[in-house]
Amino acid sequence: MKRQKYLVSIVILFLFWATIACNSEEKSPIHYKTPEQIQQLKEPLLLANKHLVGKDKELIESYIQRHDWVMQMTETGLFYEIYKSAPENEKMVEVNDNVTINYKVSLLDGTLCYSSDSLGNKSFTTGKGGVELGLEEGVRLLRKGEKARLILPPHLAHGLLGDRNRIPPRSIIMYDIEIVDVVDIP
Repeated sequence: MKRQKYLVSIVILFLFWATIACNSEEKSPIHYKTPEQIQQLKEPLLLANKHLVGKDKELIESYIQRHDWVMQMTETGLFYEIYKSAPENEKMVEVNDNVTINYKVSLLDGTLCYSSDSLGNKSFTTGKGGVELGLEEGVRLLRKGEKARLILPPHLAHGLLGDRNRIPPRSIIMYDIEIVDVVDIP
């Protein structure tokens, strides 16, 4: 009888040890995908992205047509219209310039999101980030004193997440801007 209790105790200890040992084993290493597998994963994502960019472009073009505007489109997909020109001798905005703008930011449904009327002028240095890619690109098409409309598709604005404040996810936004000042930064 003592011998049976002893054997049972040893078996229980062995099972306990085996259970702990099995649970504490290192996880198997991550198996990286081959370049072909990675490409197969990328293709559907690229197609979905192209589809979304195409839909955004259709929405923007429809909006422009409804407002009877004549806008140009850059290679990146930014739409812009300069509706008040400045004299040719005014400084063109370049990379590393400190730019100050009056602005209104709205959604295509007309919702006003931000405005220099309530928040003050916006100043930033071009080429340093900190503003939407579309705004950066748009101001570099302008001179001091010019006014323009910029329509930024989501990939040039706040992307998939929005700004987590007043601009919803995947929003097309419109800037109405005036270049108030342009200063060279040495």
